[in-house]
Amino acid sequence: MSNEKAILAGGCFWGVEELFRHRAGVVSTVVGYTGGDVRNATYRNHGTHAEGIEIVFDPAVLSYRGLLEYFFQIHDPTTKNRQGNDRGTSYRSAIFYLDEKQKETANKLIAEMEASGKWPGKIVTEVVPATDFWNAEEEHQDYLKKHPFGYTCHFERPDWKLSK
Repeated sequence: MSNEKAILAGGCFWGVEELFRHRAGVVSTVVGYTGGDVRNATYRNHGTHAEGIEIVFDPAVLSYRGLLEYFFQIHDPTTKNRQGNDRGTSYRSAIFYLDEKQKETANKLIAEMEASGKWPGKIVTEVVPATDFWNAEEEHQDYLKKHPFGYTCHFERPDWKLSK
């Protein structure tokens, strides 16, 4: 099997990247801007883009569903356009699917999460087709690896998972 790609947005891309980097099956991560209206988006000019992360993963080790389940543990998918102190559309929760299978997996998981009652409110995560992904500047790549005590509002929430 070959590697697959996922594109997600869960608030400030630094914290999302740092947590995913340590997951078994994650091959590589790149942070950037996606889902918006500005070509060649940058940190200072990204219009309506979300801060996102492109994750290359080995599906023999980590399934797409498993990747999404972890995504929903490390950010709050119940706050619209907000994560922690970060507010605005740049910090929205979104899954940018690359094919119909990813779309179906995301929608099914969200329905199961809603039915479980384990999250503190309605899931507001957008499930939308992937668009252009503009890599963030080098200083934003691996930011928390370069600055271990830098800002993040992401952390694992052990109770925010579906029972197996």
